[in-house]
Amino acid sequence: MILGVYIIKLRNGISPVACLTGGVEMERMEIEIFSDVVCPWCYIGKRRLDAVLQTPVGEGVTLRWRPYQLRPGMPAEGVDRAEYLRARYGEDADPGHVPERLAAEAEDAGLIFNFAAMGRMPNTFQAHRLMELAWDDGVQHQLAEVLFEAYFRAGKDIGQQATLIEAAEKSGIGRAEATRYLGGDAGAERVREQLERAEDLGVSGVPSYLLAGRFTLPGAQTPEVMGRFIERAKERLT
Repeated sequence: MILGVYIIKLRNGISPVACLTGGVEMERMEIEIFSDVVCPWCYIGKRRLDAVLQTPVGEGVTLRWRPYQLRPGMPAEGVDRAEYLRARYGEDADPGHVPERLAAEAEDAGLIFNFAAMGRMPNTFQAHRLMELAWDDGVQHQLAEVLFEAYFRAGKDIGQQATLIEAAEKSGIGRAEATRYLGGDAGAERVREQLERAEDLGVSGVPSYLLAGRFTLPGAQTPEVMGRFIERAKERLT
């Protein structure tokens, strides 16, 4: 029986002290999720990790989303997605086409992507800034889901401030707070530092998961693989 959970706020986020299970202290393990909100595999990976964490494997696990930009050179206002795809893949590029394997993997995770609705290819820096505010407010994982859904299922431009404010509200962040935050540059330096850290860690694609700062699991692995990897990481830490 879990008798209590105690969480202490440190400079670098929530550092869990212990869960008291039957009076025995058990350290909590942080999983850092390197991700970009325009990465469909990151959305699939989130849903798969959610499923794993609903099992006993999830006991003692905390999550921290980290920024990664697949297209760091994207203009701040984003670009027309259809034009971007045609420039990259040729005039026959179909912006509404979902690759067969991606569609199948998404469906297996309970998702249906609506690529046809995605009119813009956004710059994701501001979304990552908002994720930092969500971390401070304790709703980061909720915001990740809202942003993924807004882009991949509703086709919204998640580079626009109005879209981000709406996402913030849906995640539990006050509208006024989100508006003030996004209207300034708070969190920007934190995002830049973490983007540099991802490069230093050798993250070259997403999703990528760093467990306890020591064990890296790349890619949107199956729930079975994720579960086994988390269990082994816990064993290594004991």
